[in-house]
Amino acid sequence: MLSYDLPLHQPHPDRVRNLPQGMVSVSNVLERTIDEIEKRLKELRPLIAEHDRLEQAYEALTGAKPPVTTARRRKTSGARKTTARPTAGRPARGGRKRGSGARGAQARKLIEANPGITIPELATRMKMKPNYLYRVVPQLQKEGKIAKEGKGWKAA
Repeated sequence: MLSYDLPLHQPHPDRVRNLPQGMVSVSNVLERTIDEIEKRLKELRPLIAEHDRLEQAYEALTGAKPPVTTARRRKTSGARKTTARPTAGRPARGGRKRGSGARGAQARKLIEANPGITIPELATRMKMKPNYLYRVVPQLQKEGKIAKEGKGWKAA
């Protein structure tokens, strides 16, 4: 945290004004802040050098890059959803196939009723964004439920 109670140096004479007692000029605060940042950067420089040396030593000993660590986590707008991916020695978790839910069924019915309909048109009728349907519709095609017809889709 920055503190403003001790002056680090005298401000430039052109910037000194006759301010009421207890008031601090913006230029004084700015100069102090800059001085404190410079001081802190100077303090941290050796730590950065040590970090680099440790990374090099880790690489030399293990033959691999050191694990990446971050000082801060990024703020997210809510719970983060992840999709399960199979990893070595661990099977993927189960679940329903994409396009097999209610939205997939709704898209399939609209395609059956409107042969040649495009994904953007589907999205408009379903009152949703098309990016979701760009995942669902090809899955319905893989399952043999619908087929591509020109730029649009039709029932299989």
